[in-house]
Amino acid sequence: MGQKEFHYRWEYDLSASPQALWPLVADTNRFNRDAGLPDVTEQVLAAEGGRRRLRLSKLGVGIEWEEEPFEWIRPHRFGVVRKYKRGPVKEARVTLELSEREGGGTHLVYQVWAKPRGALGRAVIPVQVGRVSRRKFAELFRRYDALALSGEQQNGTTTTARPGAGERALLEAQRRKLLSSGASAELVARLFKTIETGDELTLARLRPYALADEWGVARRDALELCLLATRAGLLDLRWELLCPLCRGAKQSAKSLRDVQASLHCDSCNIDFTVNFDRSVEVIFRPNQAVRRVESREFCVGGPQVTPHIVVQQLTRPGERREVAPVLEEGRHRLRTQALPGGQFVFVTREGARSLTLRANGASWPNEEVRLSTRPVITLENATADEQLFILERMAWGDQAATAAEVTALQLFRDLFSTEALRPGDQISVGQMTILFTDLRNSTRLYREIGDSVAFGTVMNHFDILREEIAKEGGSIVKTLGDAVMAVFTRPAPALRAIIAAQSTLASPPEGMRPLTVKAGIHTGPCIAVTLNERLDYFGSNVNIAARLEPLSNGDDCVITSDVRRDPEVADLLDDPAAGLDAEPTEAQLKGFDNERFELWRVKRLA
Repeated sequence: MGQKEFHYRWEYDLSASPQALWPLVADTNRFNRDAGLPDVTEQVLAAEGGRRRLRLSKLGVGIEWEEEPFEWIRPHRFGVVRKYKRGPVKEARVTLELSEREGGGTHLVYQVWAKPRGALGRAVIPVQVGRVSRRKFAELFRRYDALALSGEQQNGTTTTARPGAGERALLEAQRRKLLSSGASAELVARLFKTIETGDELTLARLRPYALADEWGVARRDALELCLLATRAGLLDLRWELLCPLCRGAKQSAKSLRDVQASLHCDSCNIDFTVNFDRSVEVIFRPNQAVRRVESREFCVGGPQVTPHIVVQQLTRPGERREVAPVLEEGRHRLRTQALPGGQFVFVTREGARSLTLRANGASWPNEEVRLSTRPVITLENATADEQLFILERMAWGDQAATAAEVTALQLFRDLFSTEALRPGDQISVGQMTILFTDLRNSTRLYREIGDSVAFGTVMNHFDILREEIAKEGGSIVKTLGDAVMAVFTRPAPALRAIIAAQSTLASPPEGMRPLTVKAGIHTGPCIAVTLNERLDYFGSNVNIAARLEPLSNGDDCVITSDVRRDPEVADLLDDPAAGLDAEPTEAQLKGFDNERFELWRVKRLA
């Protein structure tokens, strides 16, 4: 250790594997918080190179620095370089390495290089880094090792900020309100425990699907619990708008009316169009009257901020660098932050064990390369500029409750009927399944049994449709006379819902009149708009779905080839226990005069 730079190297032998430890140690936001570092109070993004300018205050001393992009190779290594504009440190570099120990476990090496600024730096660094940080980091790595071995998450119950007497009284009142709404007593107890004892980083961004996975319950149950809790005043709902590249939240809106159709990501320097199916995630946090949660950031660029990125490397012009990540099977993409496009890679166990990926400023190859799950990849920067290489999984995070899923729930439409987009805004919702139904011979029904009795019968038929649609996770968008338009996120639940409803209506209890309901289902991308102050769906795929119902006889449901080819629908139709038959047919639909549609009539077997 010389006068110009301090160097510290700490080594730990831990019991958990590198893969189990990575999500914990690479969450630098939580690590910095747990280590007692102050939050970042101001952030200004630099114009180029992915660098950030940040500021914090520690012991009354203002510290500013320029931070290079974090570099990492999941799950083995990450590091960052910070160049300080003022404060006792001139420059610091941090690296963390995880390697497998022979016989199991992990050897963790944490290193810090720090250049002091003047006498204050030479005095502060040995105390703050050499003693305080060394002791605290050792404690944290042991704690994270225990968490990794137990399979628990960092967001456990570690807070010391317990609710006061007034907050506890309010919580009890809301607990009773939630239970009276039909919520599961067990899930309510788990949610209240999380709110009462969870730490701020967890509570500032409650993700219902993550809670469901942690609790071991159905995701829809956790989502609906959070919606009920929002209506009861326990939680606040927010819509986070995510960048399609870094997948960070670029806007947080309290209402759909505040959601913008187009946004800009400063980090990635791109404009993007908002999509309900991917770019809008629903999150929750405790209502401030229940528990005040301050949303703070302790690190803005660590590996777990963008967990879909498995490799990130900053390279100089002409530099070649080898990396050996552990990859999941599926489609990946290599890109750089500055160059357009990217190289697609499909990861499979039988793929190539080595690959050179070259950025030269020209277009990327069109061919999708097949790569093994544990490859050696050579990254070559053949440009005249610095390049930030990014290798990312293309699969969207499956713990996100998207706006497309939430707005398709009947419970959401019942509880938040005024939630709608700003008039005139159109937002893509990605792939949705549209169901149209109509009551057959309803005019004759009114003539035969009179308006009053017929109206009650029609209302009862709506109740049955609504019950079956809600049971399968869909929702009724609107009624048109005796007809219904409903939406689902997937085709199979829509088909199960209408088949069940048709069966119930055709065989009612004694004394009630049997009813026949015609139905048609199509699936495909559509757009969300506000119509009559309610969220509605439009587009050519909605028009196709609307043209199918008139082709139905009432004892069947007409579906398109897009629905028939869905894997879940195929499994349902092939399952003898479902008792369904699909008869192929063909038709020309009104408004689509130049196209013949391949269709199927799905009905129960006699």
